[in-house]
Amino acid sequence: MIAPVSGPRHTISHSDDQLLVADEVIVILDDDPAIRESLHIYFSEQGLSVISIEKAGDLFHLLESKNVALVLLDIGLPDADGTRILPEITEKYPDVAIVMLSGVADVHVAVDCIRKGADDYLAKPVQFAEILHVVRKILEKRRLVFENRRYQEDLEQANFRIQFLHQMSLKMNSVYLSTIEVDELLRAILVGITAQEGLRFNRAFLAMFDEEKELLIGRMAIGPDCREEAAHIWTEMKEKQFDLLDIIHNVGEQCSIGDQTVNSVVKSLQVPVSEKDHILIKSAVERKSYKVQGGVADTPVSRELITLLDEDTFVVVPLFAPDRSIGVIIADNYVTRRPISESHVSDLELFASQASLAIEQSRLRQEMQEKIALLEEVTRELDENKDLLIESECYSALGHMAAQVVHVIRNPITSIGGVARILSKKVDEKNEWKRFIDVMVKEADRLEVSLTELFDFVSHSESVKEDAPLNPLLRRTLVLLQTNMSRQGVEWKMDLAEPDPVVRMDISQIQQVFLNLFRNSIEAMTNGGKLTLSSSIENGWVRVSVKDTGSGLKGDYWDKAKEPFFTTKTYGTGMGLTMVDRYVSLHGGNFSFNQQDIGLEVQVNLPLAQTESDHEG
Repeated sequence: MIAPVSGPRHTISHSDDQLLVADEVIVILDDDPAIRESLHIYFSEQGLSVISIEKAGDLFHLLESKNVALVLLDIGLPDADGTRILPEITEKYPDVAIVMLSGVADVHVAVDCIRKGADDYLAKPVQFAEILHVVRKILEKRRLVFENRRYQEDLEQANFRIQFLHQMSLKMNSVYLSTIEVDELLRAILVGITAQEGLRFNRAFLAMFDEEKELLIGRMAIGPDCREEAAHIWTEMKEKQFDLLDIIHNVGEQCSIGDQTVNSVVKSLQVPVSEKDHILIKSAVERKSYKVQGGVADTPVSRELITLLDEDTFVVVPLFAPDRSIGVIIADNYVTRRPISESHVSDLELFASQASLAIEQSRLRQEMQEKIALLEEVTRELDENKDLLIESECYSALGHMAAQVVHVIRNPITSIGGVARILSKKVDEKNEWKRFIDVMVKEADRLEVSLTELFDFVSHSESVKEDAPLNPLLRRTLVLLQTNMSRQGVEWKMDLAEPDPVVRMDISQIQQVFLNLFRNSIEAMTNGGKLTLSSSIENGWVRVSVKDTGSGLKGDYWDKAKEPFFTTKTYGTGMGLTMVDRYVSLHGGNFSFNQQDIGLEVQVNLPLAQTESDHEG
């Protein structure tokens, strides 16, 4: 027997009332009507929903039709053995808690029941208060399990959203996006907003300002039909561990033609910027999110917008870049009517930030293409004015020639002047040759002074050196000759050392070095070819290799190539490699030639800049 509780009855606190939620019930299955009915009355007085039955067959019917939270199951039933049906219940209904009741206190039976899935075992007779205490503890444990499960699901969804946003960021940070790519990313973001594993909104609409900033126009949308497709895609990603970027292209076609309703809505969405009080314009311009509940928000809501959406509860989130407003995202739960919480708005703002970044990246790419076109135009103009460059090089050659002349003439003039001075001292003042010798001494002195002044005039000024990265200089220099390469059908490949080598150099001189080398290689490939620029770092030096597939350089010319005025071209001064040799030497480096099977390789070696630790050492 189960003994009724004596003394004052215990009541369930408010927190206990939360152990059964919604339509959950407790089932008492016992063939003894006195026990069954007494427990039923007692539990009902404690505020618990109870159903009492006497046959095992009725239990399975209840488990199918009712939301059963816990079963008090008697072992000895007229139509079944409680220990035999226990495994079937736990297998089919794992969320149902079970407390076994028995008139025999058998430890072995109790252990067997626990092993088969029972939450507890009570031997009759037992006080009602003790049964209630056990029921409360089991329901509390059950509720904690449910809460933990819900938190786990929330964590998984949050983790999925973080991974989604992370992969979006990687995609956008790795490349500049074309119009097609940005459309794919935006559509994927809308899928993420509506997917089951995403934000779970039913519909999502994207609207953007036109180029003239006069209209806010609907661009794309995802609705219920595509939401099902999105859920399928997201599930496949989780199960097969696909990377988002591997399947992002699969999202587009289905979602763009899937639901005609949202497509017609988004195409009809046009709001003039002049309507400054319109909720969509205010959200975009003020960069503020608005949640509309039952047609009411912190700002007036357009009735035309509610009619167009056929929905009076939705959220509007702005899209914006640092220096401009882009548009808005509108999301609602048109189908499920699920309430929109503040956390949903915050999560949507994260997705909106990714959409804003994608759109801004696309704009930057377009601006970059425009700047590249401008740079190509500037390069073309530089190429058209190459006569000016040739003239400048001729002046440089003239100066170098003057320096060579000074070097050749100075010694003889000095010798002549010295001999004249000696003769002047040995000849008597009265001798008629004295006057001629003095003229020689005077003119020799004047020539020596003139040569010294000329030498000082044509000599190069000292280099102005600074620590600077080499790779950007190489890229800039090669870009200057891009038009020449395109005209001659020359392809180029660049493989530069990383990290970027830092060299202490006069930037203008080193740029002139590589400009000459690149130009020589290109001019050697009159019928097209390939220019390869590579670099490597080794033992405190950076080695830059310039290879071409041109006519090369004959071995007889190698020793003469660095000499002034030597050239194998029909035009040119022959000062290019002389200048290269001079500037590389001034920087403590060297350069050399290496004849290839096809073409020529020139290697330039420059010392790396010393770091602070090197100086301290």
